Amino acid sequence: MAEIVFILYRPGVPGNVGSSARALKTMGFGELRLIAPCDYLSDEALMLAHGSHDILRDASVFDTFEDAVSDIDFLIGTTSKNRLAKADYLSPSEAFKIVTGKRDKVGKVAVLFGTEESGLSNDILSRCDVASTIALKQPYPSLNLSQSVMLYAYEFSSVVWEAPPLAGIDTASYATLKNRVKQLLARVGIPEEMPVYNRILERLSFLGADDINLFHSVTSRVMNTLTGKTGKT
Repeated sequence: MAEIVFILYRPGVPGNVGSSARALKTMGFGELRLIAPCDYLSDEALMLAHGSHDILRDASVFDTFEDAVSDIDFLIGTTSKNRLAKADYLSPSEAFKIVTGKRDKVGKVAVLFGTEESGLSNDILSRCDVASTIALKQPYPSLNLSQSVMLYAYEFSSVVWEAPPLAGIDTASYATLKNRVKQLLARVGIPEEMPVYNRILERLSFLGADDINLFHSVTSRVMNTLTGKTGKT
């Protein structure tokens, strides 16, 4: 079973956290991460997390976004509306296909949800591998946070593939490829501040397992050439 993590960024309503925990439990998920949350163990949260108190009590709490995603191989940012941070916005089912298409090239995947009031900022969304949104018939009101969590949990509940070995780092992984591409972009004079930088990384996230292998071979040779190394990869 692939490891899928759900992360709530600065949730402000305890009941939403409790309801989200219940949604995850019903879909078979056990890992909830909270970034600078409200009182997620309040009576309101525990009441709405009926049968799922273990998910709440075992939730990992982080002060910053960076700490919460430091071990994540592939990050899906959710949003109720299209923002300037990304060019492509995927439905939950499309995001599911992108993840499963990578097979054993990603180990830990996270689905990130923003605040109830304003969602995820452009800055945080730009640091996600892909952005996803739920198409609504009416633009207002948007879905409640826990309702969105439930829809993504349902969609991802059938994600199954052979995860990379726990020991060591898989040198053919998506995360390794992404880091190498970042190094190459820096070497050829494309800094993070340039719009094309994020666009390249965004399109990179769409690669499937076979293409990841291909790009590993190509980028490794390019890096060796730039650093003056020789030999086969």
